Amino acid sequence: MPGEWYAALKKPSWNPPAWIFGPVWTALYTMMAVSAWLVWKRGGFTRQRRPLTLFLGQLALNAAWTPLFFGLHRTGLAFAEIIMLWVAIASTLAAFHPVSRPAAWLLVPYLAWVTFAAILNGTLWRMNP
Repeated sequence: MPGEWYAALKKPSWNPPAWIFGPVWTALYTMMAVSAWLVWKRGGFTRQRRPLTLFLGQLALNAAWTPLFFGLHRTGLAFAEIIMLWVAIASTLAAFHPVSRPAAWLLVPYLAWVTFAAILNGTLWRMNP
């Protein structure tokens, strides 16, 4: 997916190898799905409208980042978007906590990874004006 454009970018020494992204995202999406299911099973969308709406919102922001960064090559816009994603994940985690602590904890690795990804995105934007 990254292609020639990404390969040609100047990258920091701590840029992870490409092979790591598949396994990491597979694990994160699995934990996200289990997390949402734990909240959903506490009354479905009817009783958990706010936390599940936040979850869907962060999922939409998650999906928007890839086309901005890899498709349009808009690293600055992608950085602004990933900051919004980070806030949405943190809000979702906070909304899940009173419903299901395990559900909230399952989002912690996702928030940590997006924190790292945001720092990387910002660094790439700065290094490749």
